[in-house]
Amino acid sequence: MDFRQRLHWLLRMALLVFILAGTAFLSAITAIRLAIHGREVEVPNLVGKSLPDAQNLLAGRSLEIRVADRVYSDLPVNYVVRQSPPAGMRVKVRQRAHVVLSLGPRQVAVPLLEGRSLRAARVELLRSGLQIGEISSVYLGDSAGDAVIQQDPRPGGGMASPRVNFLVSGGAREPAYVMPYLVGLSQSEAQRQLAPAGVKELKITPVQAPQWPRGTVIEQVPASGARLVPRAGAELRVAE
Repeated sequence: MDFRQRLHWLLRMALLVFILAGTAFLSAITAIRLAIHGREVEVPNLVGKSLPDAQNLLAGRSLEIRVADRVYSDLPVNYVVRQSPPAGMRVKVRQRAHVVLSLGPRQVAVPLLEGRSLRAARVELLRSGLQIGEISSVYLGDSAGDAVIQQDPRPGGGMASPRVNFLVSGGAREPAYVMPYLVGLSQSEAQRQLAPAGVKELKITPVQAPQWPRGTVIEQVPASGARLVPRAGAELRVAE
């Protein structure tokens, strides 16, 4: 075997060794990755589960549990309120899942808030650790505006929800009128028809409209049929 043939044989052997070594390296990396992922499991959803059920779910996936805290909630006592890691995350086996358990609904004595202003009721609720719920209003001539007429739950009792709902007085209802149709009337006649409504601010706007007789209302705001209250203004556009 001459030198050229020997060199060619050596190069072929070196290439073969390189290919075999590369294949072995890739196989080792793949095996390591499979081994690592083989030791990972998906965290189940524990929220809303009782503590024994949560423990069983985790034990079935070789995971452990740790109670991190307890808080008041609408869930029954010893039910999971929050969890970490979240459901669906992949973690290594034997890792701990931290859970927050429920102490059950918090029972709070409801203060008497009827007769107070809505602002004062808000302050008292905050002081009692409660929250304001739904607010409904009704017009009552014998009650001051923004006064609490009724509350739910009633004062003195316990409650599971931290919210208190109110029925609030809107005061006396402001008188209202139906806006009449004024287009085509003279300015003086239109003002006469608006007089019973007690409009405090009536704006007269002259408009170039040669097709209309001078002093005739050609447009009105608000439109005919709209609700008109005394404190609200109105506008008449009059041909000049």
